[in-house]
Amino acid sequence: MKKAFVFLATGFEEIEAAGTIDVLRRGGVDTTVVSITGEHAVTGAHGLALVAGKLFEEADFSGADALVLPGGMPGSDNLNACEPLRELLVKQYESGKIVAAICAAPLVLGGLGILRGRKAACYPGFEQYLAGATLTDAPAVTDGNVITGKGPGLVFDFGLALVSALNSPSKAGEVAAGLLL
Repeated sequence: MKKAFVFLATGFEEIEAAGTIDVLRRGGVDTTVVSITGEHAVTGAHGLALVAGKLFEEADFSGADALVLPGGMPGSDNLNACEPLRELLVKQYESGKIVAAICAAPLVLGGLGILRGRKAACYPGFEQYLAGATLTDAPAVTDGNVITGKGPGLVFDFGLALVSALNSPSKAGEVAAGLLL
């Protein structure tokens, strides 16, 4: 079974985090929610708290098939400020495994140079942070081992792109049908 880690920082976009986690799990992906705050309970941009299964410092990322960043503000800035996470993302990317970000969170990947020469999507207004990317208006974009998504209302497209890449397109189709999409 493929493994994904979804990272939470204070101010994350709740719909993107919960929706992505749910779609991944429905798609047969072993999904661990990780807090970078030092606390298991993390409060999102709109006051909803989610409880992470692991703290960053106690998680073992050695078997990670995908590292996933929900967006939101100031959550995306908080993810970007976490140097151990940034180092992990670069290592994951360089190993050819999936790195994914939605909404404002592609700014993290852009700042690391991961989006250079790749197609990418982000929340309108964050394009300036996607250095070297070819910007698209697609709800979700898969370019090699990089998956990006546009925003909260398109979280299902993003989650299904992850399921397709980690499991199979047919499994993504099954999940979509079950969600009445």
